[in-house]
Amino acid sequence: MTLDVITYPDAEMMALSLADRIAGELRQQLDAVGPASLCVPGGSTPGPMFRALSGLALDWGRVTVLLNDERWVPGDHPRSNSAMLRKTLLTGPAAAADYIDLYTGDPTPEGAAPGLSQRVAPHLPLTVLVLGMGDDMHTASLFPRAPGLEDLLSPDAPPVMAAKGGDEPRITLTAPALQSALHIHVMIAGEKKRAALDAASKADPMQAPIAAFLRDAVIHYAA
Repeated sequence: MTLDVITYPDAEMMALSLADRIAGELRQQLDAVGPASLCVPGGSTPGPMFRALSGLALDWGRVTVLLNDERWVPGDHPRSNSAMLRKTLLTGPAAAADYIDLYTGDPTPEGAAPGLSQRVAPHLPLTVLVLGMGDDMHTASLFPRAPGLEDLLSPDAPPVMAAKGGDEPRITLTAPALQSALHIHVMIAGEKKRAALDAASKADPMQAPIAAFLRDAVIHYAA
């Protein structure tokens, strides 16, 4: 598989450039079609991009934002992706966006998944998807060889399912929901991640889940 890679001199340039590109893709959807959706990762890498994007002029009130996945912890927990997102993206003009919180407070992610699928489904296909990748080539909460991964990758999977493989119980958008996106971007930083991505491009998604998305993705890489 040949990867579509944009290499940046540093992480700051990657953040600013990708924020502008995403804003343009959302704006195109808003102007030509109607409401837009933006699905983003947790973690530290996208934080500077989120801060840049949050201040850009968009009709944020017509944009729905949601995470790729979430740990099953409350929003005030130190490991909550939502907590990070509220500090970095859902501020300034972007605070007007509609936010679908994947943590519902239900006792288990398994119990919450059907209701979340119903809530997410009207926003598919996603307008813009941003993915990260771990050193193990996982993305969202799709972990290599994890129990249930085959179900999460199945074309017949519902939009949202519980996931195993991390330290905590998790909820995640499934492969078909993520693959529905009109624009797919993968953000990585550092030589170790680049080497892992190159390996993933030659691997099966069961061994390297990020591989399920690379064919249609633009890779944004900062050394």
